[in-house]
Amino acid sequence: MKTIKGPAIFLAQFAGDEAPFNSLDSICQWVAGFGYKGVQIPSWDGRLFDLDKAAESQDYCDEVRGTVAAHGIEITELSTHLQGQLVAVHPAYDVMFDGFAAEHVRGNPTARQAWATEQVKKAATASRRLGLDRHATFSGALAWPYVYPWPQRPAGMVEDAFDELARRWRPILDHFEEEGVDAAYEIHPGEDLHDGVSFEMFLERLDNHPRANILYDPSHFVLQALDYLDYIDIYKERIKCFHVKDAEFNPTGRQGVYGGYQNWVDRAGRFRSLGDGQVDFRAIFSKMAANDFDGWAVLEWECCLKHPEQGAAEGAPFISDHIIRVTERAFDDFAAGGADRELNRRIMGID
Repeated sequence: MKTIKGPAIFLAQFAGDEAPFNSLDSICQWVAGFGYKGVQIPSWDGRLFDLDKAAESQDYCDEVRGTVAAHGIEITELSTHLQGQLVAVHPAYDVMFDGFAAEHVRGNPTARQAWATEQVKKAATASRRLGLDRHATFSGALAWPYVYPWPQRPAGMVEDAFDELARRWRPILDHFEEEGVDAAYEIHPGEDLHDGVSFEMFLERLDNHPRANILYDPSHFVLQALDYLDYIDIYKERIKCFHVKDAEFNPTGRQGVYGGYQNWVDRAGRFRSLGDGQVDFRAIFSKMAANDFDGWAVLEWECCLKHPEQGAAEGAPFISDHIIRVTERAFDDFAAGGADRELNRRIMGID
């Protein structure tokens, strides 16, 4: 068994234009003050990180590592959630997702997809230069508008969508293989990879590509009423990253999983700060330890009620309290007598 590393924090929800949130150095100093030992860096945020430079320059990557290390912190992973989303965009979402892209490719879906593909590839190279072996991303979605089967979906449409999704991702994953980095898809509503079955559909079309893996976040499973503990046992070999995020699902006679188009605070399913929701983190950390998860426990803060700075301050001790220092021996070793085959045979009455 292995002890999970942490606590760590995803910086995406905290980056801003004012100090200490506007530079990698200052934000690392800020999170170190709460006790965090790792940071997951959003590769699209130029205030914190230059992805293009990182993909080309080892000196720049060494500088970034030094900046982080100066505060007693490590980089856990880079993230391309926004760029990964743009690898596959259904036309219904063109306008809404265009803002995730560089200005020169906005309004041009073909150019935007090509740009996003190169961005994710660059992140694989940058990860290798930073000494990282795993990476967090989104899959994008072509079939998501049809997640509910009414009107009835045309025969073969979902299969065609997953065929195309796999076609777009295979060369990216091959590049990840060349760089020795795992791509961990956050399994998330709004992505075609939103539960176990959809991930398996994708993986099958990629011939079980070794670099196609999972970022596990139980909050998204709470909102789907999916068994998030069983999920760990089923996909333990593919879980490479871990977002520690809480949620609650309180259906009423007026709304359920779909939320009735309400804002977050009024939905039956809501994201919450750690400890304020319904996720059984004791059980999750136990399963992660038993299954030899050797990655980082990374806070992703998204709460409809609590201030982010309070959530960040509370998150580090919460994660630390849940990390299990795994035992190196069995509790009943004191009673062990060593193997004695003759004694065993006599106990069982075997001649």
